[in-house]
Amino acid sequence: MTSLWKNAMSSVPSTPFEPGTRCDVAIVGAGITGLATGLELARAGLRVVILEAGEVAQLATGSNTGKLSLLQGRVLSTLRAHHPASLVQAYVDANRSGMEWLVRFAEEAGIPYTRSTAYSYAQTPEGRATVEGEFEAAREAGLPVTRIDAVDAPFPIDSAVSLEGQIAIDPARVATALARAFDDAGGVLHTGVRVTRARTLPTSRVDTEAGPVFADHVVLATGAPIADRGFYWVKTRGLRSYCVSFAVDGPLPDGLFLSVDGPTRSVRPVTPDDGPASALIVGGNGHPVGRAKSERALVDDLVAWTARYFPGATEIFRWSAQDYESHDLIPFVGALPRGLGRIRFATGYGKWGLSNAPAAAIRIAGEILDRPRPPWVRTIGTRMTVPADIGRGAVELGKVASAAATGWTEAESSAVPVRQPAEGDGVVAHRGGRPVGISTVGGVTRAVSAVCPHLGGVLSWNDAECTWDCPLHASRFAADGKRIEGPAVRDLTHLRASGPPTLE
Repeated sequence: MTSLWKNAMSSVPSTPFEPGTRCDVAIVGAGITGLATGLELARAGLRVVILEAGEVAQLATGSNTGKLSLLQGRVLSTLRAHHPASLVQAYVDANRSGMEWLVRFAEEAGIPYTRSTAYSYAQTPEGRATVEGEFEAAREAGLPVTRIDAVDAPFPIDSAVSLEGQIAIDPARVATALARAFDDAGGVLHTGVRVTRARTLPTSRVDTEAGPVFADHVVLATGAPIADRGFYWVKTRGLRSYCVSFAVDGPLPDGLFLSVDGPTRSVRPVTPDDGPASALIVGGNGHPVGRAKSERALVDDLVAWTARYFPGATEIFRWSAQDYESHDLIPFVGALPRGLGRIRFATGYGKWGLSNAPAAAIRIAGEILDRPRPPWVRTIGTRMTVPADIGRGAVELGKVASAAATGWTEAESSAVPVRQPAEGDGVVAHRGGRPVGISTVGGVTRAVSAVCPHLGGVLSWNDAECTWDCPLHASRFAADGKRIEGPAVRDLTHLRASGPPTLE
């Protein structure tokens, strides 16, 4: 699965890795968070190294919808239901700062973008109360929103709240330009280098599979922190959502649309002024990682929905993205506990990384450079955990416990040998009491340990992306066991399989 953005993305030069390098700041991850933080620090004169296991914009940055908006579905009203207006205001201000930073950079780098009206809309009358709540919360936070009952769109909209002047942009092109600007500022980028550990004693360093990098400060810009300090895999949940791009005969809808009721529908037109080509992106059907009956069916549902409301639309690309959502919907950004003030991180953007990532970069770079803190940093940094946040966390913890128990129970129900999976399929069975994942991808059948090396959850097969996904804390692995993302830092153990010559 390749996104519309990454298919048209140009390559970014990488510097050969030399173990033992010393620098002022080592940043792990070359998405927008890592690149924006690195650019801020490099332009301030620090020696900065960015290490990326894959390529620039490998994961969430290269796989979102390219919508940069302060109107974010029902986020503001959900926040306001249990938190003071000051916290909602701080969240909006943080996202506004992130948006303004990204727009300034886009203009500096010559990246085209368009401004459009964003709509948080209800698909049915049952969603009207949510629209009304979002309107009130947004207006209270100072956003010039409008409540409307009719929108010119070919798909069902019962009511909506709108906000003019929001941004549509190509996120992969942003990441590419950030990487080049970082290089021009004297930063060093290493791709294809996986970091396995960050530590502070006896000296601050990150360990990679090819050797260490020593730094005064470490920034974990990896989606989910790869260090267990702070237990942020308990304080967030990993979510996957899906996108499909289409060629459409006829006019595209005018605006950036996101439903407030389910099933979630995100609709965004793409033009040559804000993307690689004219297209329609339809997204949605998000779910906690590893807990869907069939990811492929969720993507097919988006295709069927588009065919219903955009007859003749032709699928071009389909892809998915993973993000992490905190239980109070506010990102975690700052110093990692027990990191002696030398390790910083950012996580929990809740699918709004195009604004939250630059905001995180502003905060992290500001702390390292000892710059004055914006008021929103202080408000968010001192927020209180309320009973509703604890309740959401408790519910998620219960679901994690249930997934853990169910995974082991179901694995024990079937023993190897099993029938060879069909192309694109995977099954979990047990061998001597240990879960084994067996899949067939690209004509090759493989067997790997189906136990997540993070905390021992039994993995489930993702039939849309042909990956092994952990339903506990959202680590993901390729069919051959190679780690893709999440709090796990090790690959799955490769097991011997017996059978036809196509088996590895």
